[in-house]
Amino acid sequence: MSSLPLRVHHLTCGSARFFRGDYTVEVSINDYLDIYCPHYEGAEPAVVMEHYVLYMVNYDGYTTCDHRRRGFKRWECNRPQSAGGPLRFSEKFQLFTPFSLGFEFRPGHEYYYISSPHPNLAGKPCLRLKIYVRPTNDSLYESPEPFLTDDTSGSGGPALPRLSLLIATALIFLAS
Repeated sequence: MSSLPLRVHHLTCGSARFFRGDYTVEVSINDYLDIYCPHYEGAEPAVVMEHYVLYMVNYDGYTTCDHRRRGFKRWECNRPQSAGGPLRFSEKFQLFTPFSLGFEFRPGHEYYYISSPHPNLAGKPCLRLKIYVRPTNDSLYESPEPFLTDDTSGSGGPALPRLSLLIATALIFLAS
């Protein structure tokens, strides 16, 4: 059992820091990042309520704000008036995952998330978030290269059916 304290970082979509494109969060292995979607209590017009689709992308996708550049849909903020409060999505930064298609993160590396407005709300600005995983004292371990790197050899990613299975599995665990 580890004696390291559990650290959770909380972020809210729609924060002005996301729009500038310079928002970096430093995490350590075994930290969690909680993303909170916009939430509205009162009767707001649909035009005012924010909806976002969040993608994990490579560096090129981050700089161009284009999720089609080796990115994939990670979460969708599509229930701004949910009865239970804001939707929350969590990412755990871990070296190893118990899931065969789970995400493994490497100390000393950066990971990128962007969002685009919901397709019905085009024209809103892109949100950008950079995650830096701090090196550990025992960073000699090199985990397998994650499939969202700038590797151009074409061998860096799972097939689409496997990716769909990964997303479905993540949604099941998020719902429980």
